[in-house]
Amino acid sequence: MDISNQQRISRWYFGGVASSMAAMVTHPLDLMKVLIQTNTEKMSIMDTTRKIVKEQGVLALYNGISASILRQYTYTLARFGFYTVGAGLVDTKPMSTKVLLAGMSGYVGGLIGAPADLVNVRLQNDVKLPVDQRRNYAHAIDGLVRVVKEEGWPSLFNGASMCAIRGAFMTVGQIAFYEQSKDILVSSGFAQRMDTYIIASIISAIAATALTQPIDVIKTRQMNSKAGEYKGLTDVILKTAVEGPSAFFKGSIPAMTRLGPHTVLLFLSLEFLRTNFGHLPESK
Repeated sequence: MDISNQQRISRWYFGGVASSMAAMVTHPLDLMKVLIQTNTEKMSIMDTTRKIVKEQGVLALYNGISASILRQYTYTLARFGFYTVGAGLVDTKPMSTKVLLAGMSGYVGGLIGAPADLVNVRLQNDVKLPVDQRRNYAHAIDGLVRVVKEEGWPSLFNGASMCAIRGAFMTVGQIAFYEQSKDILVSSGFAQRMDTYIIASIISAIAATALTQPIDVIKTRQMNSKAGEYKGLTDVILKTAVEGPSAFFKGSIPAMTRLGPHTVLLFLSLEFLRTNFGHLPESK
């Protein structure tokens, strides 16, 4: 094995590229998660999938894919990029440093990716609405332009605060837990290869889901809301709470079903890019 390949460092944009590759595979699962979170009726993944395919066809499972890819190249690229750059400036061996850097990177990434996230949620949710109530954005860019024209540019950041908070927790769960898990496994004698990366990514997916699910439900409902539906963030939380504590964990199974494969594919893709196209650390 070429040791130099294992020492290579990711380039700042590898996270966005790796995440977009994973999103192409897991997008239908993300769609199911959004539909279940915004639906007041209790429906399983299979029921929701059958309903969509029966009414609108298989291609409807990829509704909003353009916004999903745009989200990867804004939100995910930013949070992984900031973490990668930050890791070159500070010592990330301690878990506390990983958590702090990941949280800050995720928060900024959440703000940057908020407009794409908003359009992504709306495009995905369109498939369950009656024809006369759909927004019918042609694609992600059309969605951004129409939001600005019809609702004003501040509406692009509707739910941005929740995006930022979720981004912080998601990045802690994904990057900090992945890096720490990988470090522990490697120091315990595991080789730096695919099975080690898979174990570490599964641990990070579980951590990320547990940390972000309540935030994700509130964010999704706020972003998908019509003008005047909610008075603010507190109103979203209170109206969700009326449905019971379990409402904050709606979509947990599809979230994990989607986030698990997505996280595994993301980090496998990232490790592939790092090993084959990364750069060696500069000698000091």
